[in-house]
Amino acid sequence: MGAYSDYLNRNFSFEQLTAERKKQLRRISQLRGGRDVLVYAADLGNPQKSNAPIMLGYADLLPISDQLSNLNGDQIDLILETPGGSGEVAEDLVRLLHGKYKHVAVMVPGYAKSAGTIIAMAGDEILMEPASALGPIDAQIFWQGKVFSADALIEGFEKIKEEVTKSNTLNKAYIPILQSISPGELQSAQNALNFAKVLVTEWLTNFKFKDWDTHSSTGKPVTNEERRARAEEIAGKLCDHRRWLTHGRSLKISDLEEMKLRITDYSGNADLADAIRRYHTLIQMTFQTNIYKVIETVDSQIYRFIAQQIGPPSPQNVNAPAEAAMAEFAIDCPNCHAVSNIQANLGAPQPIQPGRIPFPANNKLPCPSCGTVIDLSDARRQLEAQARKPIIA
Repeated sequence: MGAYSDYLNRNFSFEQLTAERKKQLRRISQLRGGRDVLVYAADLGNPQKSNAPIMLGYADLLPISDQLSNLNGDQIDLILETPGGSGEVAEDLVRLLHGKYKHVAVMVPGYAKSAGTIIAMAGDEILMEPASALGPIDAQIFWQGKVFSADALIEGFEKIKEEVTKSNTLNKAYIPILQSISPGELQSAQNALNFAKVLVTEWLTNFKFKDWDTHSSTGKPVTNEERRARAEEIAGKLCDHRRWLTHGRSLKISDLEEMKLRITDYSGNADLADAIRRYHTLIQMTFQTNIYKVIETVDSQIYRFIAQQIGPPSPQNVNAPAEAAMAEFAIDCPNCHAVSNIQANLGAPQPIQPGRIPFPANNKLPCPSCGTVIDLSDARRQLEAQARKPIIA
């Protein structure tokens, strides 16, 4: 049985889900020789959270610094799940990690795209498995209400320039385009592209390649110039929009190794792979609540909650502020569409209000009209995440 099926069958409360997540995180640390572990994970897959700030941003630096202050080792594994975000914040995060630790490994169980890939390039070690993916690092810019690849924009204007040079005439179709962008904006696009290349080149040279002493093919010593040349080559390929065509492209282990970037494939270690996959599954289950970011260590955590209401598909208006003693919500039977009004007592027993059905202890609600059993496991996790208190049957 897969980890996801296993955990679904257990009908975890949010408290139990959190305890199991910490258990697997502790297991990862132990299997990695007792290294510190820091998680930065964002919800990438819930369209209901499209307005949540899931991208890496300046607001993340304080909780990251807070969680790092709880750790005292000299080696760390960063478990990373992110769609990307600010390159400047990625730089600040890398400085925090390498300023505190002698050895930094970046572990990618799912996706670390864009700025997440930039962070990964700062690892002394990068750990992935075949299902994991990084992404291109070509800078994205906002222009005329749309998001463009900086590399693609610059390439487009270079083609116009080349065409004009060859023909000595300007196609009139290009005039509105040229009038809408200034030389300063083009330079900003070039600067954004160069910034990613510079970061990746410096970090690969100083961290990933620092112990690359001999050529595997010849046994000859590796010079600093060769380390930098290899780093520049990899950075250039990661930035090349013409190579990947889309910013969202998934770069797998084979793609990275083709660039001559060595990746540790943790799938070869059965115990470690199981622990990481279980943890990643539990993080995804955590995101089935209104949590959109988790920043945590083995012993502590910070959650980012979305302000708007997020609920499972069936229950309506599932909501429980932290100070609430109870929560009430309606649920439609998927079979007969009869509506049941549920009362969930939070943290302590409360009298059941007239017309309300107490939240079932086993999360299974038989429809009072037709007897169809309705699973309220997702509703329990959401309510307990929002209220930060267990539901008391």
